[in-house]
Amino acid sequence: MSDEEASPLLSAAAKGKSKARDQAESSESTPLLSNSSATPRYDGEEDEHNGDSNDSSPAHSTDTSPTSTSTKNSRRWASAIAIALLAGIILAIIAFAFVVPQAVQEYAQQAAVIEPTNLSLESITKEGVRARVQANFHLDGSKVGSNYIRNVGRAVTWVAAQLESEETKVDVRIPKYDNVLLGSAIVPPLLINLRDGDVTKFDVVTDIIPGDPEGIRIIANEWFEGRLDKLRLNGQADLSLKSGIFPLGTHAISESIVFEANKVPAVPKYNITRFRVDDGPMKGSMLADVSLTAFNEYPVGLNIPELAFDILVPGCASSDPFILVAEAATSEVHLEPRSDVVVDVKGVIRELPDSLTHVCPDSTSSPLDNILRQYMHGDPATLFVRGSRHPDGDTPKWIADILSSVTVPVPFPGRTLDGLLRNFSLTDVNFALPDPDVPDSNPTVSGTILVTAGIPSEMNFGINVTNVRATADVLYKGNKMGELNLREWQDANSTRVEGEGDEGPMLKIQSRVVDAPLNITDSTVFAEVISALLFGTEPVRLHVDALVDIKVKTTLGDLTLKEVPAEGKIPVKPLPKGAIGSIEPKVGSLRILDTTSDSITLQALVNVTNPTPYTAHVPYANIHVLSNDSIIGSATVENLKIDKGSNSNILVTAKWNPPMGGAHGRKVGRELISQYLSGWNTSITVKPHRNSIPGQPIICEALSKFNMTLAAPKLNLPGDTPEEKTHFIRDATFHFFSSTATFTLVSPLQYNTLYLDFVNATALYNHTEPIGQIVYDLPFSAPPGKSQTPKLPVTWSLDSVGYDAVRKAIGGKLKLDAHANVEMRLGNWRESLWYQGKGIGASTNKTGHGQDAEALLAVRPAAEALGAADRHLDGDPGVRAGRDVLPDQS
Repeated sequence: MSDEEASPLLSAAAKGKSKARDQAESSESTPLLSNSSATPRYDGEEDEHNGDSNDSSPAHSTDTSPTSTSTKNSRRWASAIAIALLAGIILAIIAFAFVVPQAVQEYAQQAAVIEPTNLSLESITKEGVRARVQANFHLDGSKVGSNYIRNVGRAVTWVAAQLESEETKVDVRIPKYDNVLLGSAIVPPLLINLRDGDVTKFDVVTDIIPGDPEGIRIIANEWFEGRLDKLRLNGQADLSLKSGIFPLGTHAISESIVFEANKVPAVPKYNITRFRVDDGPMKGSMLADVSLTAFNEYPVGLNIPELAFDILVPGCASSDPFILVAEAATSEVHLEPRSDVVVDVKGVIRELPDSLTHVCPDSTSSPLDNILRQYMHGDPATLFVRGSRHPDGDTPKWIADILSSVTVPVPFPGRTLDGLLRNFSLTDVNFALPDPDVPDSNPTVSGTILVTAGIPSEMNFGINVTNVRATADVLYKGNKMGELNLREWQDANSTRVEGEGDEGPMLKIQSRVVDAPLNITDSTVFAEVISALLFGTEPVRLHVDALVDIKVKTTLGDLTLKEVPAEGKIPVKPLPKGAIGSIEPKVGSLRILDTTSDSITLQALVNVTNPTPYTAHVPYANIHVLSNDSIIGSATVENLKIDKGSNSNILVTAKWNPPMGGAHGRKVGRELISQYLSGWNTSITVKPHRNSIPGQPIICEALSKFNMTLAAPKLNLPGDTPEEKTHFIRDATFHFFSSTATFTLVSPLQYNTLYLDFVNATALYNHTEPIGQIVYDLPFSAPPGKSQTPKLPVTWSLDSVGYDAVRKAIGGKLKLDAHANVEMRLGNWRESLWYQGKGIGASTNKTGHGQDAEALLAVRPAAEALGAADRHLDGDPGVRAGRDVLPDQS
């Protein structure tokens, strides 16, 4: 297409600008529609056109530079169409009026200067639009390059002086689409001054009648879909001319104009200043109240009547028909030149069609899911607006025909949920470790979720949350620790609460989460959380980023909102100060399961106190037991349930196996048992290892970095008093006459017999003075419950101060120390231990036992003479193994 064909009229106008126009500012400085395609909003931000009147926006610009003027002219597309028609008629009048049309036509094209001064739409009529075009026209021969054409043109136009046209109908067609009629314009009679420099002022009121709606629909669809690279329009008219009283006949004219795509305006930028949805007066309906504002950059004023529209959304596939979701109607709009335009829209949403909520083929989402996902992710959701096929009776039919044939995509601004979660808490928490018998299982979390969510002010309709499910990333200090997956629907309920003061309404949501898998993905971050819980003083704040699926009940019915973005913080309380010490493990009963020469496998019922506000379930876990950083054994629990507070009869399987720590471990183990029996303050350290929880290397890696030191668990032995329940040896009887001693023992084992193969013990007075020694190398047993040792031989230190003190203590009290080495055997296990006791309580009880008591009375004088006597000390008489003989802990 040649340049002449593409723009014969506008180019002439552009080339024929006069100096007068360069010095004067046009009253029309901007196009009818903006080129902006910015996303609309309703967040209260000020629109860029609402600032001071001296801003640099096109509507207020006073720049008269050639560049600025050229830019403005390039945007006057609406004015250009009207002026192009006017210019075409003027040039045609000149061209067909003379005998030398070729020279005159070239002169007119190069010398013509058309300056539009105003374009306004006077009114909307039943047939179309009444427009008013104001412009100045003159010929400037100095712009003609050829002397011949310039001289001929000036001469001819000076002679003719004026030309006049009759009323003319101009049809505008689209050649690309079978010359479909876009519209028609009725141009009234025109009188044109032809002499060089004479200015003709036009003030023309013309009726523009829309043509075939199909043509408008074709152009609109290509424009909205981005396929309109250029638009060529062709104007056709039968022009009747005369000069003075001389008729010049009727001539058929045809002129074309081409608009490039970048010259075609986009949908004007608008701002949603109000958006509110309420329950409708009828069940199953909602009412929407929307207010839009836009800035009219153009010198065009118009009153637009009330219009009705259909609101549609896309179907599953692009080839599917749009789905009608609402009907809307605008108020009457008063369009003022270069000012804000306010449009109020009322809409009604009725029962949602099945095609909107039905899941699409080969997908898990419905068209409604897709719209809501975009909206709640803050992305503009594309809605489609189409004129109603059943408009109000006051709407002109031609407008209804055009609007109903055009579907306009409209971006609807999204709304993120940032800041809507006011409070997020997790109570009644229960942690469960993975089941080793279930492959790829994860720890689980159960608890009650309480959420207080702010309701957007535009949502003024009843809503009730009935079910939730979610996938969430759990982070600590910005680093991801793991993933929480609620794949199954969890029951929930919600309550709407009106806010106080400036706060808007809130929705309190409660849901009980049961066995939600928690997949730990980063052992380092998990270790930081454990450290903060064990040793910190402030709550550990875990950040949760989640995508939540929500089932809600509304007036429109049951809806499912998928992948609603939500975030919150879960404060996890650390262990109370001194909590580790308050665990206080106590052993109730022991059962030996297996023994080797180096190890003992046993089961124990243990009582512990849980000082935390959390509960836990442990299907299986194994930990190492250490002393002085050396492994001396391990402990295993299965199907363990820990409640808050006291927990009784926890079954623990333990293995005493000091060789796990090597040669040093055997020595450490021996020392630990010896200290324990001696009543020293002993402690053990428990520490997870890399195989503590089968199939969970990440969790084990994190837990293996921590250990917990506890006081050695106390045994709960049979007895009548709390003191008795902690003593292995209940009483001792020394026989002075036979130089023997017997002890009453209480074994902590309820099902197994303990054997003592060798005993070497020494009693001391005043910590240093020996009293006597027991050396016994014959095995004897300590069966479950109470038992008495055989009479063990005693070698007295007759010349020691301690021996004399013991004699004098008969019938009184005495404190002794004791040191002993013992070889102990339990099944196949053997060990040599030592014992040290201080401050052993010794007292006299005059109650005798049978023959021993009688012998004591009979031989008293001889015994005193010989320095020896047989004294039967029963219970606590004589030397009694009290709390200092017996270890407080075992």
